[in-house]
Amino acid sequence: MTRRLEGTVALVTGASSGIGHATALELAREGASVAVVGRREDRLTDLAAEITGAGGKALAVPADITTAQTAAEAVERTVENLGRLDILVNNAGLMLLGPAPGADLNDWRRMIDINLMGLMYTAHAAVPHLVKAAAEQPRQVADIVNIGSLAGRNAYAMSAVYSATKFGVGAFSEALRQELARQHVRVSVVEPGSVDTELRTHNPDVIQQHIVAALGDIDRLQSRDIADTVGYIVTRPRHVAVAELLVRPTEQV
Repeated sequence: MTRRLEGTVALVTGASSGIGHATALELAREGASVAVVGRREDRLTDLAAEITGAGGKALAVPADITTAQTAAEAVERTVENLGRLDILVNNAGLMLLGPAPGADLNDWRRMIDINLMGLMYTAHAAVPHLVKAAAEQPRQVADIVNIGSLAGRNAYAMSAVYSATKFGVGAFSEALRQELARQHVRVSVVEPGSVDTELRTHNPDVIQQHIVAALGDIDRLQSRDIADTVGYIVTRPRHVAVAELLVRPTEQV
């Protein structure tokens, strides 16, 4: 099997679980060296060991990307240790749902800091390295893949601020795409519907029950489904850019 990302370096945020974990494995299978970024060092270490045990190359980068300095340090550590940066997958996120009236404002701030500001801080730090990589071999193209949400297309009750952050991800991604297109840095946004990850477990039991009731008994997406989508995007030929991809479970209406 051809390893289509051989010689490249990817950085994946939120890699300690779920979509980020699965995406790091997918990119490594395609031949990329992968920097795995997140706040849970033990999980990152285990993931890096899994990748290297399978013959790949990985770097665990414990970091909280909600500050510009820490996000920039994660990018710089990746480049210093792995030599370059070709692919950034902005996956780190938090989903805290509930009614807007009477909501805990700290929850709102946490979602904005992680889902939107952390993504933008990391992209800001990565862009110069991505532009450089796009001018070089092996691919002469670089990628930013931002993980948005179906809630970034349709706003729903109980998810006002989560939706606001994901709408922001979509707007930021499209504007940045236009700015970087001529430099062959592709910017894509992936918008998953319901995925079976631990994201919903950050909510109180009553909210989790509401989520389950709203979805009904459907076959939800798995993290590897979104990882496969990311892998598809970043392995397109240089002249092909997938700007936006919405992925729903078949039964989700």
